[in-house]
Amino acid sequence: SPSLCGGEGPLPEEVLTAVNVSDTKVAFKSGYGKYLGVHKDGTVIGRSDAIGALEQWEPVFQDGKLALLSCTNCFMSIRSEDDHLVASSKTAGPAEFVQIRSAADVQTDDVNEIPVEEKGSLSQIEENYVRKFQKFQDKKLKINSGDKSELKKAKKTGVLHEAMLDRRSKMKADRYCK
Repeated sequence: SPSLCGGEGPLPEEVLTAVNVSDTKVAFKSGYGKYLGVHKDGTVIGRSDAIGALEQWEPVFQDGKLALLSCTNCFMSIRSEDDHLVASSKTAGPAEFVQIRSAADVQTDDVNEIPVEEKGSLSQIEENYVRKFQKFQDKKLKINSGDKSELKKAKKTGVLHEAMLDRRSKMKADRYCK
């Protein structure tokens, strides 16, 4: 677009602001303050002053791609004959995938981040949790000296925290499991 090359920023018709309508739906407000909706013939129009059923879109994410589903259960795309924006396809293919560009910083939640307490060997992990939850009456750590093979099994089966809680409860030193 010529406006982007000149460094002046996008034109009002090039700016869409997403507005959350519900947990699954959004509306898009143009730079002119109008909302994008879908006409009966499938044409996408931007003339509405308010958000109604026709102005609600459902973002559909699959395999790292995004498509926008209209209230007519058709996906948004560009009609190749006349370059009009339409919602006419019942399935999302390459023509319906949307590329989002934003001036805002992208924020991601790192769900794979390992808590500090769970870094290290099993012995270190157990000690970290004992330090976190133990009452220090005599300022000495009370760690279960029993066999750690049950902890190894618990880690493999996904019940490590329960196994460590059981071990701490046997020591009667944990403030949460007396």
